Amino acid sequence: MTTGTGYAERTLKGDEVEKIIREGLAGEPVDGRRVLVIVPDHTRTCPIGQVFPIVLDALEGRAKSVEVIVALGTHPPEDTGVVRERLGLAQDSDLPIHMHEWDSDSALREAGCLAEDEVARITGGLFKMDVCVRANRRLFDADHLLVIGPVFPHEVVGISGGAKYLFPGCSGPEVLNFFHWVGAVITNAEIIGMKSTRVREVVEASAALVPTPKSAVKMVVGPGGELHGIWAGGLREAWSAAADLSPKVHVTYLDKPMKQVLSVAPPMYDDIWTAGKCMYKLEPVVADGGELIIYAPHVKEVSVTHGDHLCEIGYHVRDFFLKQWDDYRHYPWGVLAHSTHVKGGGTYDPETGVETPRVNVVLATGIPESRCEQINLGYRDPATIDPADFAGREAEGVLLVPKAGEKLFRLRK
Repeated sequence: MTTGTGYAERTLKGDEVEKIIREGLAGEPVDGRRVLVIVPDHTRTCPIGQVFPIVLDALEGRAKSVEVIVALGTHPPEDTGVVRERLGLAQDSDLPIHMHEWDSDSALREAGCLAEDEVARITGGLFKMDVCVRANRRLFDADHLLVIGPVFPHEVVGISGGAKYLFPGCSGPEVLNFFHWVGAVITNAEIIGMKSTRVREVVEASAALVPTPKSAVKMVVGPGGELHGIWAGGLREAWSAAADLSPKVHVTYLDKPMKQVLSVAPPMYDDIWTAGKCMYKLEPVVADGGELIIYAPHVKEVSVTHGDHLCEIGYHVRDFFLKQWDDYRHYPWGVLAHSTHVKGGGTYDPETGVETPRVNVVLATGIPESRCEQINLGYRDPATIDPADFAGREAEGVLLVPKAGEKLFRLRK
């Protein structure tokens, strides 16, 4: 049984949050079991330092043991001391904390395979291939999985959270690369903010191959980390309830497209791999031929993990890859997906070699102009930008988004 509540117009009080967590977890079969708690990394706004200690206390005396794994996906590992602090733990806590290792064969175990007929059905015939599904061994070694984290509009899966903490959060590269490219082929514009998507089906089908029982504490979080909603109980049910509230909290509607957007990346995004969300969430409201500036003076890396590949292939619209598939299919498909998501919609003519993106994406970061040119993105010196100059100019078609990356902007139709 899943317990919870949420509101678009107000936030929850501390006693409401604690009551929901305790009641929701009371009905979950964790007694005498080894519980693995799956938590997000630092790239998600989440009051997990408020929630996690309550969860830990609710498991006290019931679970045989409790351990934590950070659902990094392909993000770099984090310092465990920093994770302890984020979780609201004392630095001398002996709670085991593990980092997911997406590219370590010894850390992964095969869960099964999505057969080509199932893949064809799920993707509507876009793909027909077997997909190997591997996940972190700890998901299988545990007796119970407990996912804690927020939901937001998401460019690949539609709305984040839920089983996504297993895939890609704790998954191997095969299925991770596959469904990211499925999302790119369908496009960000078609998927982002949608609860039911073909990519979500891939994620759920992959999670079903992991037999370990699963529960969740899922949250809808405002820009300052305030809780608008929280649900505790079954993984799918808790995610579904949070996903229903998310659009009411995380979507802003505009009456007309903007010719210029200054999308300010918060410090939690340390490279363009993560700061690309500043494009994904704003793409729907940028006018054809308009400019979107990712303003992040603190960002100095294209991608800590995938930088070599991205500097080799650059950023391009989807059809650049699809119409030259034999030249690019050997690259990790997740990297290709990120490339086209950041570049956005557009066209490519293989006869002339002319690529025409719909939006001009410009980096105002610590990445030098020569590197921006190499990766096929625009450049602007961040020292020449004062965000205050972009404020209050919506009537002119200029938009400032002070903390971009989690709130989705759409045109009102």
